[in-house]
Amino acid sequence: MDLGLKDRVYVVTGATRGLGHACARELVADGAKVVVSGREERSVAQAASALGPEAVGVAADNADPGAPARLIATARERFGRFDGLLVSVGGPPPGFVADITDEQWQAAFESVFLGAVRMARAAAAELGEGGVIGFVLSGSVHEPIPGLTISNGLRPGLAGFAKSLADELGPRGVRVVGLLPGRIDTDRVRELDSLSADPEATRQAAESRIPLRRYGSPAEFGRTAAFLLSPAASYLSGVMLPVDGGLRHGF
Repeated sequence: MDLGLKDRVYVVTGATRGLGHACARELVADGAKVVVSGREERSVAQAASALGPEAVGVAADNADPGAPARLIATARERFGRFDGLLVSVGGPPPGFVADITDEQWQAAFESVFLGAVRMARAAAAELGEGGVIGFVLSGSVHEPIPGLTISNGLRPGLAGFAKSLADELGPRGVRVVGLLPGRIDTDRVRELDSLSADPEATRQAAESRIPLRRYGSPAEFGRTAAFLLSPAASYLSGVMLPVDGGLRHGF
């Protein structure tokens, strides 16, 4: 199936590793060009190099108010166009309600929530018909995840923002989509498993609750994202798609 990605240009934030990098990799594999960002110069350069000549890296923090304009300008200057944005950001620190400080809440809000809002707002001002804005969110949008209190607090609100944005941008032909990863085999998920006394037992228990009985691979998540961002998904907007092997049991 031709996704129609050839020569389209996307900005992918948080793309030096994990889910963001997997999404950028699959976009490039299907013919797109990408501007990838991350907070550290070295890791951004390494990520862009790994993706090849169809990628350029920009060191930028999602919490920086100036980051959106820089990233979009880079897309236009380097590749001559800008077709879409995928907002991904490293997960906020784990912890229960009593463990989390005001400073941790504030930092996570600036990066995870307000940073995504700014990115999307800037993209919305630049995109025309056929453009797309995507958000990498979490299964916590639908159901709180024990020990991930900050994510439980911020991700559902961001999903609500995305739905509002889809309504507002739809008449202009600009789509807005969200991806809700479940247990994808990334460094982040392995780190969370390692917080238990027996990480292997924790993983086995988690897999037993997934109908497909395994964690997903980053490539599987990336391919789903590439489809949602592509012209092949031109009549999908406002959707929050679980990529979780069937873990979510609700409709």
